[in-house]
Amino acid sequence: MRLGDVDRVSEIRVRGWQTAYRGLLPDSHLDALSVAEDAEQRRAFFARGGPAVVNLVAERGGAVVGWAAHGPYRDGEVRTADAELYAIYVDPGHLGRGVGHALLQESVRRAGTLGHSRMYLWVLKGNVAARRFYERAGFGADGAEEAFEVDGVAAPEVRYRGDLPSVPRSG
Repeated sequence: MRLGDVDRVSEIRVRGWQTAYRGLLPDSHLDALSVAEDAEQRRAFFARGGPAVVNLVAERGGAVVGWAAHGPYRDGEVRTADAELYAIYVDPGHLGRGVGHALLQESVRRAGTLGHSRMYLWVLKGNVAARRFYERAGFGADGAEEAFEVDGVAAPEVRYRGDLPSVPRSG
């Protein structure tokens, strides 16, 4: 991902939230999401992300159609030796075409290359489609849950874990 991709990534992220979380989060919250505000925040995250955070984009025909970000697992404010998939979003018009799978597999590969043995991710408990996606990719719920609330509506998250293949570093 390059800084020039931020606006498109924010559009994908916001539209992804509005599509995937409809019925799980309040419509008023989803409808109020702003691509411009998200892009401003994303630029700041991108600038301070450092080398430990990996942002990937997927392109089709030269256009960005998906985004994923991963880095060290966050246990509160502490970073651990494990990896975490922070986000993965695909343009709703490209769902079901292998974009998300390719982004996930590349994140898994890169995290393994960096020596991580496990990758964690958090997913809304009620997001059945995303849970199936991760389960098909070899991830499984590990029993950890975290409270998450949006505009007074509870939307608990469950943690998934996947063991990463050991990949020798090149060079």
